[in-house]
Amino acid sequence: MRKLSVAVAVFAALTALVGAHKGESSLFVLVAAAALCAYTTWRAADMSSFLKIFAFIFSTETIVFGLVSLAQAEGLWPESLKDYAPPETMPLTVAVFSIIVYAISHIPVVREMTRIADLYFSSRDRGEGRVWPFQPFAARESAIAIAMVVVLVLLNQGQVGITVRLSFFNRDWFNAIQEKNAGEFWRQLLYVFTPWAFVYVASVIIEFVLQSMLIIRWRRWLTEHYIERWLGAHTHYGMALAGSGADNPDQRIAEDVNRFISGGEEGYGIYSYSILLIATLSSLVSFAYVLWDLSGNYPLPGTDIYIPGFLFWVVLLYAAVGTLVTHLIGRTLTGLYFDRQRREADFRFSLARMREYSEQIALLGGEPAERGALLRRFAGIIVNYLAIVQKRKQLMAFTSTYGQLSPIIPYVITAPFYFAGRISLGVMTQTASAFGRVESALTFFINYYTSLANFKSVLDRLSSFDHAIDTARAQTTATQIISPTDGADIRLRGLTLGLPDGRQIVTVDDLTLAAGQSALLTGPSGSGKSTLFRAIAGIWPYASGEVLTPRGAKVMLAPQRPYIPMGALAEAIVYPGHVDDYSRADVQEALRAARLAPFVERLDEENNWGQRLSGGEQQRVAIARALLAKPDWLFLDEATSALDEQLEEGIYAMLRERLPSTTIVSIGHRSTLHAFHDRYIVMEPGPGGVFSPRDKVHA
Repeated sequence: MRKLSVAVAVFAALTALVGAHKGESSLFVLVAAAALCAYTTWRAADMSSFLKIFAFIFSTETIVFGLVSLAQAEGLWPESLKDYAPPETMPLTVAVFSIIVYAISHIPVVREMTRIADLYFSSRDRGEGRVWPFQPFAARESAIAIAMVVVLVLLNQGQVGITVRLSFFNRDWFNAIQEKNAGEFWRQLLYVFTPWAFVYVASVIIEFVLQSMLIIRWRRWLTEHYIERWLGAHTHYGMALAGSGADNPDQRIAEDVNRFISGGEEGYGIYSYSILLIATLSSLVSFAYVLWDLSGNYPLPGTDIYIPGFLFWVVLLYAAVGTLVTHLIGRTLTGLYFDRQRREADFRFSLARMREYSEQIALLGGEPAERGALLRRFAGIIVNYLAIVQKRKQLMAFTSTYGQLSPIIPYVITAPFYFAGRISLGVMTQTASAFGRVESALTFFINYYTSLANFKSVLDRLSSFDHAIDTARAQTTATQIISPTDGADIRLRGLTLGLPDGRQIVTVDDLTLAAGQSALLTGPSGSGKSTLFRAIAGIWPYASGEVLTPRGAKVMLAPQRPYIPMGALAEAIVYPGHVDDYSRADVQEALRAARLAPFVERLDEENNWGQRLSGGEQQRVAIARALLAKPDWLFLDEATSALDEQLEEGIYAMLRERLPSTTIVSIGHRSTLHAFHDRYIVMEPGPGGVFSPRDKVHA
């Protein structure tokens, strides 16, 4: 950007020399704009990567179109290309666009939008692309994305240019109709409208394909990014413990990411609004120039006084009043849309959770309670929905009235002049078309107010999700208590464990778990036994002190209710590994050893095994996983509580036999467990209700 800013500054100096030579004051306006553009381009080096793309395009176009303008001023532009020369105001327009990009980069809501966009456009990941009919190529994903955006912006600007050219066709065509000039009618239709229309259609198709590819690549990358941040370093667990304000992470990743980029099935996203704004601004400037020029045909009503740009000032005032009224009516929509997404997600989650726990609900006869809870949640959706309907009804009443009046106003203004014979039909229709284009650009806020409110709520949800992830990660980083050592034992030293609300629950001055010595941990419910295990596993974020673990040792924790993923049974058995990591014979043997022999022939069967397996069978799946993983340390958190005593005894005997090098530490309440362990530790209460582990001697 720094080199480009120098080039813009050189162009400004060259324009100043031409302006001094020609004595044209209009060129000095361009000099001032180019000089300011050079300054903002220099400062843009530290700007958002996403906005930097647009600043680069507009600053480059300032030079390109500016040189064409200077060539025209010096009479160097070929006469044969006169009809293809850009408007004289084009270099000034794009210079102003570049300055505007820099200015809006300081708006807080834009900063938040581009912060999320920059995750993709600043990434250093490698990607693969292909430009038909050439071979695929490898490059930085961000470079591919930037190239696609540049092409899309240029296509869009070309479409605006074609639209402007067709407005002049419209004028000449209607004049030919009025004059009954058949030759000019057909010439305009066949040699002006037809080629430009085909070019426009081709550009629209190319734009659609390129835009679709950009959106899906962007969504894929951003989805992978958020999944990695959410799952990495046990962040999802920390967020769940803290009860963060980021409700329903699944929706934020699955839906809000898509809505942020493209708007999803409804509305617009950051890409859509960026291109739409460029098209709107380009259309505004191009047709404002046409409208300003046409205003010379229209004096103030009832007078012969001509005001420069009279029609432009009329449409500007009309749009300003409409925008202000629209905002006053709809400013609460953002909060309503945010609340709608939360309520919808909560309702879907409740339905999914009821399906997951259908057996427990049926056993308790909890259907009436569930029905009541679901209907209450849905009632909240209805209340929110009706509030949105009420607000949108008010908006629709105003914007529809506004929209009905807008096409009529330019004809009302121009009709007296047409009927008086002071203007032709072509000029009248061109004036109405230019007025409508400028009015449409100026009323962007009115036309897209509802979509903008929806997009702002999506932005807020992604921002709060990011904040919740950062908070959880900061908590995890601040409580890194695991330290590898060269010893064989696990030692807890000066360890304090708390709860998310800040209360302390466990303190351990000094406790050593000896390798090869199985231990049983017991204590009253709520004394922090499971929390202690989670701290040893390294996932409990509310901790201080040290957990010294053998370097390179493999630690595995089997909870009371293990996680059983959906899919093939073999995948559930080897989780979190892959079926290719183990031979089929090893998996089958692990099932038999875990007393799950009836399932040996069902390894390839896909099902929701979390609901199909009983509690005891699920616990034995966790035992089978341990047999396959062969950890150095196996922590069983009431991992056999759903088994009868005889089966539990058989499982412990089997573990001792098949995992002779594994040290087993268990949590349990049954007295029969004492016989399977060498050491007995009890969680005893201390001052303030804080528990500590103490060794006990078997009676």
